[in-house]
Amino acid sequence: MSVIIKTPEEIEKMRELGRLAAEALDYIEDFVKPGVTTNEINQLIHDYHVNVQGGYPAPLYYGDPPFPKSCCTSVNHVICHGIPDDKPLKNGDILNIDVTIKKDGFHGDSSRMYAVGNISAVAKRLIDTTHASMMAGISVVRPGATLGDIGYACQQVAENAGYSVVQEFCGHGIGRRFHEDPQVVHYGRKGQGLKLQSGMIFTIEPMINQGKRHLKILSDGWTVVTKDRSLSAQWEHEVLVTDTGYEILTISPKYGKP
Repeated sequence: MSVIIKTPEEIEKMRELGRLAAEALDYIEDFVKPGVTTNEINQLIHDYHVNVQGGYPAPLYYGDPPFPKSCCTSVNHVICHGIPDDKPLKNGDILNIDVTIKKDGFHGDSSRMYAVGNISAVAKRLIDTTHASMMAGISVVRPGATLGDIGYACQQVAENAGYSVVQEFCGHGIGRRFHEDPQVVHYGRKGQGLKLQSGMIFTIEPMINQGKRHLKILSDGWTVVTKDRSLSAQWEHEVLVTDTGYEILTISPKYGKP
């Protein structure tokens, strides 16, 4: 596993890119409401990255088959990689918006959950528990800790609440490339896996299902849904391993918290 340790100059650029990703997620919040389509959200994100932030949406034409849009919008039982479309959001939907901006050769990647109108208490509990799962994983990051420590922390929060952890998709290193080593899974055993070092930057982004963990990928080659059609939620932050612990690079400038 060839993990890239970032230089102080690269870390500064990644702080800037993380802030830009978080600003885009702050910006889009006011537009998430019943009747709006995810295509409209996609266009707003695209224009904000390009015209306001001076960057480029990294998901656009990424991968094979090429991803056709500028962000991922995953509604209700969509786990991840939802492709924006013309279906209007409705009251009670839950939505994950995942953005990655590329600028000056670096990437900033983050995602958040949004409530569309008034959501059920059941949906809110899933969203809140998924956020707690992510934060539990982040809280153990420090030099000498392992990837297994992160996965274990995420998994304990989710499963203790009665939910399941998606195992086929994971967090990842990030920097000059959209996806780098290491792969950061959200389940595991303490003390196992790669040891963390100061200067590593990666995402922690648990996908938590209300029902069973099993999934299927739709014929578009991207959209991942829960097999039992239960709700799924995801949060994502970019994390730097510091000399003494961690720094979250994608904290919301609007709210000042992760």
